Amino acid sequence: MMKRILLIDDDERFAQVLRRRFEATGNYTVETFPSASAAMQAVKTTTHAILLDMMLEQEIGLDFVVPLNARFSPKHLIIMTGYASIATTVAAMKKGATNYIAKPVGFAVLLQQLSDVSDQEEVETFTHSPMTAAQVEWEHIQRVLLENNGNVSAAAKALKMHRRSLQRKLQKFSPNKI
Repeated sequence: MMKRILLIDDDERFAQVLRRRFEATGNYTVETFPSASAAMQAVKTTTHAILLDMMLEQEIGLDFVVPLNARFSPKHLIIMTGYASIATTVAAMKKGATNYIAKPVGFAVLLQQLSDVSDQEEVETFTHSPMTAAQVEWEHIQRVLLENNGNVSAAAKALKMHRRSLQRKLQKFSPNKI
């Protein structure tokens, strides 16, 4: 039986590549949407998974976790983002996401996340390495930004830095985890 995936990402090229890869396995049918609001208009039917980009062009994916879960009741609702942070991970999980994955992500990782293998068979060994100073700073900024509902001016004031300095830090990509 083919499993339905809703792929919500405003990067059309990325979405099409993932669609082709999933459908090539012979196990999935994939519907792509450039926005979460467009996906909310899709036919309400059994959905195995929703892959949701956190930063869509005109929308914040986190705002749609609850309505997408309510409408489609997927087994998996995975947030994908190029701007991963602990604060947004926690927010996504509290809203009902089943997983949170930092981009770029390998196709094998996505397949593993969507597999129906029992939890005991999915146990992996993770090595822990301490965060770098840049990673700690990024996490703190993300937490304060989340506490201020994304308001850069309020977050800058709370961080005791100039708003423009905070904007420059936010324009950079998050530091890579080692």
